[in-house]
This record gives sequence, C-alpha cells and structure tokens, in this order.
Amino acid sequence: MSDWTWAHKEWIHLIWAAVAIVVGLAVLELRGRDALARFLSPEMQRRLTTRATGGRVIGRLALFGLALVMGVLALMRPQSGVVAEHVSASKFTSDVVIVLDVSRSMLAEDVAPNRLARAKIEIKNMAQKLGGARVGLVAFAGRAAMMCPLTPDHAFFDLAVDETDVRSVGKGGTRIGDALRTAIKSFPPGPGSKLVVLITDGEDHDSFPLDAADEAKKAGVHVVAVGLGSEEGAPIYLTDPQTGAKTQVLHDGQPVISKLDGETLRQIALKTEGAYVPAGTSALDLESIVKEHVQPIVRKDADAAVRVIQTEEYVWFVLAAMVALLGALWLGSTTGERS
Repeated sequence: MSDWTWAHKEWIHLIWAAVAIVVGLAVLELRGRDALARFLSPEMQRRLTTRATGGRVIGRLALFGLALVMGVLALMRPQSGVVAEHVSASKFTSDVVIVLDVSRSMLAEDVAPNRLARAKIEIKNMAQKLGGARVGLVAFAGRAAMMCPLTPDHAFFDLAVDETDVRSVGKGGTRIGDALRTAIKSFPPGPGSKLVVLITDGEDHDSFPLDAADEAKKAGVHVVAVGLGSEEGAPIYLTDPQTGAKTQVLHDGQPVISKLDGETLRQIALKTEGAYVPAGTSALDLESIVKEHVQPIVRKDADAAVRVIQTEEYVWFVLAAMVALLGALWLGSTTGERS
C-alpha cells in the first residue's frame, strides 16, 4: 500500500467517533448485566434467561467496531496507481478570452475608422474563425470589467463587443495586470485550452503585469499579446465627424503620447508560452493572428491534453465493512449459552 493515497485524509478523525461508539455499547452491555444481577440470582438467571457468552459479546463488539473503522477508511477514498487517459475531442474545450484596451488612446485614427472600432470589427471576425470555442470579453483601461463571460453563443458575444466602448470601465489609464487577472479568473478548472488574446496600445500603469503573467502560467493560460501603436510614442489626434478638423488629445494642457510597452508584452507572451504580435500602426488583422498563433496553441493543447486518473480502492473497504457488520449481526442473533 506504499503507492496508495487518500483523497480525503481529514475523515481520519472519525475513527475516534467509532471508538467512542464501541466503548459506549460495551458500557451498556455491562450495565445490562449488572441490572439483571440485581433482580435475579445466578441460579434463576440460568433458568429464566438466555444470553450471549462473554466471548460472543466481545466478538460482536469487535466486529461492529471493525465495520465502523472500514467505513471511515472508505470515506477517506483510498486510491492506488496512476492511469493517464487522453481526453477525447468531444470532451476537450477551447476557451478564448479577448482582453481589449478601451482607453481613450484607442480612439486614435491611425487605423480607420479608429483603433477601437477596427479592433471590435476584427474581434467579431476572429470569433467566427474559432468555430466551437467558447469566447469571452474583458474590457480594461484604469480598471478591468468582464463584458461577456465565456459562452458558446457567439451572437451574444458579438452584442457585448458592439456595446463595449471607452465608457465601459469609467476610469482612465492602462492596467494590463488587472485585466489579465480578471481574464484568468473567468476560466473554469479542468482540461482544455485556455487562451487570452490581449489587445492594447499603451504602457502599463503599475498593475504588475508580469506577476499576472506568472499567475496565468500557473493556471495553464496562454497569452497572445497584440501591440498597437508605436513603441517610440506618438501623439493622438481625433477627427471631428462634423467639421473634419483634427484635434490633438491633451491632458492637463499637455499632449497625450501613446507609447506601446512592447518589451512588457513580449515578456508576458514568453512567460505564458504564448506569442507577441507587434501590429504597430498598421491595420489590425486578427484573422492572420488566429491562423498563425491562436489555432496552433489550441491544437497543441488538444494534442497534449491528458487526464490523470487514480484507481479507486474504497470498494474493498466497503466490502470489509459489510462482512464485519454481517458477522456482528450473526453473533448477536445467537446466544451460545442457555441460562
């Protein structure tokens, strides 16, 4: 039994309850005999009553105690051996959470009509390319918000994407670490491909994204990081839809510079065995990203998916408990001594 394990070791303390029950029954047995001795002499007891011999009483209590102990051991779920089973395709799930930056810099029009609008179009197209995968959406800026939990309903997902804008989180900034943690929490436990597609154009504001990447790796989550914008930094201009006039985005009277922290995104991808895609200021092409980065990761997870199964051994303890209980009942039904 050296290779045996116990799934619920905490049940071992029930052994004390089993001992207490057996001791209580023994005390009751002794009290019953003493009470009978007070009313009848030994000679009259032999003539008028039948009772089990002392050996049978001890045997019955021992078997009953053994049944209780075996029951406790069965509750502890003893397991032995390890069997690795490949998860069939029908049981394998692919979960993809899109983490979308909705800070004001995403309104920059270096990509028509602007970065955010173009990203939303590409995200919906990407969801269609993912087939039967479940998809979810997290929007983030100065904080993160779950806009759509993981769902196989791509129509509902598309609706959530349409309703996502720069007002969805209500706080400025770029906290990539918080967004990753929100996405990680949305994945269910168990086998399956867990993938985050992070789309951002900014540098992180003290949310410790690399620590979040370590958490993602522990949870088996890969991150494909898509970086929009320039790593050197560039001002943001918005166009008035009525006049066509371009206005530079200012903060406290100073131009807002959109600067991509490509090195952090590379480190996130490296830590999670994902990929970094520097999209720059060119048009965002998530379809190509799906083909070159997302689908290979999903296929790799599917090929490697195994489920470790240990052989349950509790049935033997249940059987031993039943045999001991039947033995105790048999000894209790026979007296062995005529008084």
